[in-house]
Amino acid sequence: MQGIFISMEGPDGSGKSTQIELLKKYLEDKGYDEIIITREPGGTVISEAIRGIILNKDYTEMGYMTEALLYASARAQLVSQVIKPALEEGKAVISDRFVDSSAVYQGMARALGVENVYKINEFAIQGIMPNLTIHLDLPAKVGIGRKKEQAELDRMELEALDFHEKVAEGYRSLAKLSPERIRTIDATMSIEDIHNQIVAYVEQILNK
Repeated sequence: MQGIFISMEGPDGSGKSTQIELLKKYLEDKGYDEIIITREPGGTVISEAIRGIILNKDYTEMGYMTEALLYASARAQLVSQVIKPALEEGKAVISDRFVDSSAVYQGMARALGVENVYKINEFAIQGIMPNLTIHLDLPAKVGIGRKKEQAELDRMELEALDFHEKVAEGYRSLAKLSPERIRTIDATMSIEDIHNQIVAYVEQILNK
């Protein structure tokens, strides 16, 4: 069976974790006997350690370029240690965020430039991009409201609402640039309706 790489993107609180679990069950039913679930930043011991630095709410002095490079470093380890080997073995990989997150959060919301962020990550991702990216579109205010109810906010989640609104709009803009790969779904719909739309897009990829 051919390996497949699917990333789940969207603003904080958009429901990525819930949909990843439902997608995992769907792919198991389609015959993938080992499905790798990972997240960014994180997914390996080293990447998780970098995550702890990036999201530490005490590190308010962190520069935007430093932030972008740390994300790229965590991603490089994840690709080398987990994603690339899994795809070569014909496994399915579902990642809670990938390089598009950096394009939006650092490239757009932090104003570093999308091209600059992709250039920073070119070496890190080793030419690997998702076969399909699901963009769960949700108003920023709704997403942050959900996060506040779930847990203590991290450094990125604690940013002002204006920042999160830039993120939400950034995802919409990025989706328009890569419409064949990035598929937008209204994340205000029911969990079941969102899952059904995701399945429809995944089936398009599997049937190619």
